[in-house]
Amino acid sequence: MEFAIHEINNRTDLLPGITLGYQIRDSCAAVSMAIKVTFQLANGVESVFNDTDSCSKSASAAVSAVIGESGSTPSISMARMLGLFRIPLVNVGLQHCAVQQKSAHFNSAYFRNVTQPRSKLERVANVIRRSTARVIVAFLATGDMNILLQELARQPPPPLQWIGSENWISHSEFLRFNMCAGAIGFGVPRSVIPGLREFLLDLSPAQALKSPLLTEFWESSFSCSLIGSSEGARECDGSEDIRALQNPYTDTSQLRITNMVYKATYAIAHAIHGVICNDTYCNSTIKFTPWQILDQLKRVKFTTKNSFQVSFDSSGDPVAVYELINWQFQKDGGLDFVTVGRYDSSKPRGQEFSMSRAISWVGGQTEVPRSVCSESCPPGTRKAVQKGKPVCCYDCIPCAEGEISNRTDSLDCVQCPPEFWPNTKRDSCLAKPVEFLSWEDTLSIILTAFSITGAFVAVSVAVVFYKHRDSPIVRANNSELSFLLLFSLTLCFLCSLTFIGQPSEWSCMLRHTAFGITFVLCISCVLGKTIVVLMAFRATLPGSNAMKWFGPPQQRLSVLTFTLIQVLICVIWLTISPPLPFKNFKHYKERIILECGLGSAIGFWVALGYIGFLALLCFVLAFLARKLPDNFNEAKFITFSMLIFCAVWVTFIPAYVSSPGKFTVAVEIFAILASSFGLVICIFAPKCFIIVFRPEQNTKKHLMGKVPSKWKPSFRG
Repeated sequence: MEFAIHEINNRTDLLPGITLGYQIRDSCAAVSMAIKVTFQLANGVESVFNDTDSCSKSASAAVSAVIGESGSTPSISMARMLGLFRIPLVNVGLQHCAVQQKSAHFNSAYFRNVTQPRSKLERVANVIRRSTARVIVAFLATGDMNILLQELARQPPPPLQWIGSENWISHSEFLRFNMCAGAIGFGVPRSVIPGLREFLLDLSPAQALKSPLLTEFWESSFSCSLIGSSEGARECDGSEDIRALQNPYTDTSQLRITNMVYKATYAIAHAIHGVICNDTYCNSTIKFTPWQILDQLKRVKFTTKNSFQVSFDSSGDPVAVYELINWQFQKDGGLDFVTVGRYDSSKPRGQEFSMSRAISWVGGQTEVPRSVCSESCPPGTRKAVQKGKPVCCYDCIPCAEGEISNRTDSLDCVQCPPEFWPNTKRDSCLAKPVEFLSWEDTLSIILTAFSITGAFVAVSVAVVFYKHRDSPIVRANNSELSFLLLFSLTLCFLCSLTFIGQPSEWSCMLRHTAFGITFVLCISCVLGKTIVVLMAFRATLPGSNAMKWFGPPQQRLSVLTFTLIQVLICVIWLTISPPLPFKNFKHYKERIILECGLGSAIGFWVALGYIGFLALLCFVLAFLARKLPDNFNEAKFITFSMLIFCAVWVTFIPAYVSSPGKFTVAVEIFAILASSFGLVICIFAPKCFIIVFRPEQNTKKHLMGKVPSKWKPSFRG
């Protein structure tokens, strides 16, 4: 600062005719001393406070501006005090917020400290030795950092990666600690100030005696006393050569904070020049206040002799320019500061930070060291903090079923939408496959083949019956009901095909109604044939006219009536709540079952129950007619067919309820085909066998019992 003021006072273009004065106070790197000095500068030169009753007698401050301490903590305290008096403080040591944000990206142990007793720093050293952290971020004052490193050097911990603040990262005295090799941190750019070395070396013993600081420096550098022999030290005799010294005072190759003080001094001088000077003349009689200097400081913009641009924004912040300093071993085996990158906030967004060479990390590594208690949790997992441990220690818990996380170190997993399901890694949601009984399924092909086969058999039987329609066996078994029964059975076989394929509105309504109506038509025909058997036998009894009451018209009417009742049930069902396709998400979590909903469950079970009621009635009547004469008896075959029919559908109910997914539809198709085949085989197979293979039995005489048989009824008149 003294060199800068000396330059300014000798310039003719900056504050011409004006001589600047200054005071230098030692804060001893202590906050309490910095506050004390601040009040002295604000209140007056004397180290006493103003205790007058009126503030007007000493309202003006003793100084117009203050250059802050090199440490950020004392400077912040000074700024808070000086702000009350609106005295500008140009800080040379406060780290810029942009660099703080950059430094915050390291995972590490973090130690920030104000000046502390040595015992506390020793405890910090023990914490570092015990810690599993391999990266240490140390925001410490230079003196505290020196004590900490000395303590660690006594019992060195494993190799650590140090991240330093600008206070100590560029301090040359710390280069003796080889355990800090690879240390990295942002520091003030290194610079050269023209003429400063010559100014520093132009120091005589007489000049040193004028300042306590210079006196202490001279005596400690040459181990002599300027004021005579004292405490065993010899008296300085003038033979001391300051140019021969090799210490931080004479080393001007690492000027960092020094250059900040140099620029701060010039900034205040330019601000004063802007207040009291015009283009050619400065008025030394003008009285100005510190807040005038503060306002003018925000508008200064100049370039120093060593080519550094100086300006401030509206918040009082200069352009942030920092070097990324790395401690690297040199060829001679010693540590040195190497600039590996640069941060310049004046650059375009995204280009502020640039690297100029590779970083040498701890142990000479070229890869960025890792210091984590737990590895990052990959996508598909979430973080769960381990109880009793720091927040950086956690377990990676796989996402629960149906949940995903698509970010690293996710705190929570999110639920997939209903129609989606996680992939195997549980880091993304995939659309659930839709399942239904499609035509391409093997099961569908088999069921279709049986359905078509059954329909073909029914049609073939009808052809046989039609070809032999005038034969006694066809005529005796009510050919009209037989053809109607074969027609309904053909429809029963074919209606099972409506259950295959992707469900749609029309297919869902068709499959259940077609099944219900065709089966009622089928059972109605069987019921009619059963009643005909009973009526025909009673008609053979003397004086009986039973067939008059159940002739062909009554048979047709009964079949029509029974069928219309089922049609009415289905119409009501479709009107109130028809079966429609819906997506079943409940049965399987990982896939969607596309099926036909029943709509109204009551409608479905009423239609099915009506079929069961007719089948049970038919079974009871056929069972009662089972002991009629053999040659005339069709009731036994109807009994067996109804027994198979009822067994199939009684078994169907629990199977239908418990079958999963598309197998529910397969069970229903199987029940339709099984019961239909049972009717065809039990009722028509014996007749076709006689027609095709036993034509000699297909006679009226045989059917009327005129041939010998095991049992022949006799009647008496």
